[in-house]
Parts: sequence; C-alpha cells; structure tokens
Amino acid sequence: MPAIDSYLTRLLERQGSDLHFLAGDPARIRQYGQLQALAPEPLEAEMVKKTLYEIMPQLALKRFEAKDGTDFAYSMPGIARFRVNVMRHLNGMGGVFRAIPSAASTMDELDLPPAVRTLGNANNGLILVTGKTGSGKSTTLAAMIDDLNTRIKGHILTIEDPIEFVHRRKNCLISQREIGVHAPSFAAALHSALREDPDVILVGELRDLETMSIAVTAAEMGILVMGTLHTNGAAATVDRMVNAFPADKQSHVRTMLSTSLRGVVSQQLIPRADKQGRLAALEILINTPAVANLIRQGKMDQLENAMQSGSTYGMRTMDSAIQALLDQGLITGNDAYKKAINKARFEQHKEAI
Repeated sequence: MPAIDSYLTRLLERQGSDLHFLAGDPARIRQYGQLQALAPEPLEAEMVKKTLYEIMPQLALKRFEAKDGTDFAYSMPGIARFRVNVMRHLNGMGGVFRAIPSAASTMDELDLPPAVRTLGNANNGLILVTGKTGSGKSTTLAAMIDDLNTRIKGHILTIEDPIEFVHRRKNCLISQREIGVHAPSFAAALHSALREDPDVILVGELRDLETMSIAVTAAEMGILVMGTLHTNGAAATVDRMVNAFPADKQSHVRTMLSTSLRGVVSQQLIPRADKQGRLAALEILINTPAVANLIRQGKMDQLENAMQSGSTYGMRTMDSAIQALLDQGLITGNDAYKKAINKARFEQHKEAI
C-alpha cells in the first residue's frame, strides 16, 4: 500500500476535503473549512519526496521535473479519488490532495434549488458555475451531469484537468478527456469536441480567451455547454466573460451571450451551525428576456437588481441565499456576516453571537 494512503484514509475518516502534505510542516487536513494538523511532527523532506514520487504517473513525473509542478488524479480503488497538485517550495516538495467521492452526489442529495434543476433541462446554451477554489463547483456540475446521464440518451463529453468524478454510463455515452493526457489544452480539446457529435460538453475551466470563445460558439451551435470560472458573483461572471474579449468584439460577444447564456450559479460553502459539515449558498442568475436585454446593452451593474426582482424565476442574490440559511438556523450569524456581500445587512446577527 502506498505510504500516502494512510494519510488519505485519515482524511476521509474525518470527512475532510483536502490533505496538505508539505515538507517541513506537519501533515494537515482541511475539515469543514478549517486546517488541522494530523500530528505535531513536521514531515521530513526526503520522506515527502519518496512518498509523492511513489504515486506520480510517469507523465506527471516528467511534467514535474520540467516545470517544478504538476497536476494529476490519484485513486484508492472503491474508496475515493483525489485531485493532486505537487509542487516544489522552500522546504522541499509538497502535495495537496483534494478528496473526490467515488460517485457523484445526486441533485436530491445536494438539495439543489428548483431553478438549478430547471437549468439542467436546457437542450442547448451555456451554463456557468462559479466560485472560488473549494466552493463545490465540481460537485454541483457532477450532479447536473449525473441527472442528464439518467434522463436523456445522448453523448456527454467532459474536458477536465485532471478528471475528477468518473461518470458511469447510464443512458448516455460518456467520453472523459484529461488535459495533458488526452489533449494538450482546454481550447484544443474543445475545438475537437465540436466534431465529436456531443449533446453536452463539460469544460472543467474556462481559463483563457480561446476556450471561452469556442465555448460560446458551441453553445450557439445547439450544444449544452457547462463550465466553471473562478469569479465571485453571477454579475461579475458575465462581466468577466465579456471583458476577456478585445474591445472591438465585446459588443458581438454580449449579443451572443444574451441569446446563448442559460444561467449562472455562483456559490460558496459555509460551515453548518452544528459544525457537522458545510452548506452551499447559491446565487442564481437566470437569463430572462429582461436579463438578456441588460447583457446586450452592457448594463452589467444592473444584473444585481434583476436578481433581486427575479425571485419568481428562481433567481436570488448571494445575500438572500445566506439569509435563507440563517433564518432556518442552519448557519450562525457570525458565519453569515463573514460570507455576506453586504456586511451591514448581517451586522446585527454578528453582534448577537
């Protein structure tokens, strides 16, 4: 058994999300958002190097030795998979392992709002799930893919770096491609995907202009495209998409997005009041005719107001989502204040803690 498995087993036993395995520091796990040391002793540099080299695939090893950093997936068969980043740092080598359940959660298990479920019923267009690293974007998208895999008969193609959730074939043909193993880049894989007769394309990350451009084009062609962006807030996401393009093309991109965008889900995780896990607070923007008009005219600053007044369509702002969790007693006032956009709205709850 690889030496790292004992650390990963303890991570899973404590329901942690990440293992930080860095030379010169104690091994730490992130449990419900907080880092905790597994033992007080720092890890020796040679032991860390040996442990990480033991599990690195050959291709990842070559990348690491050439660029001093690499990403890959590691699996404990039948137990869990892990997204791994290995890098060099001041004290030697280090690795960060993100735990990925062996099977994707369902929409029911995640208790996703009806508006998110409705988004998944779209036949074409662009759906974006956004948030900072570790906010549960991959989990939400995996649940949406699992729902499609159950309901429709078609071809789902995922492009990831690395592959996280491994989807079993139910009603759909599923092709999963990993950047660096099956394709050189997101843009190259996405360009190829247009010729592979997909009904649904999942893009792990829309990280550059070319990838964004092809994704929007694919959505216009009648394919359902799902992707992630590291942005905070639905309105900021649309703004980021538009501003990624040269100034002379932004008007055209706004027009394309106004017709192809189906919705944006922006999320963050908040510790439960009972300290037994974290809950997702979801901001939801649905592309109604009014929203499409704002996007077309470049009035991104008014999207927040559209979300506030669009509750009948399932739209809501981040602060409204946090307020709902607070009203149900699921999170504390202090955590609500920390995660809120408009701090003043939650000031009274913070002071009451």
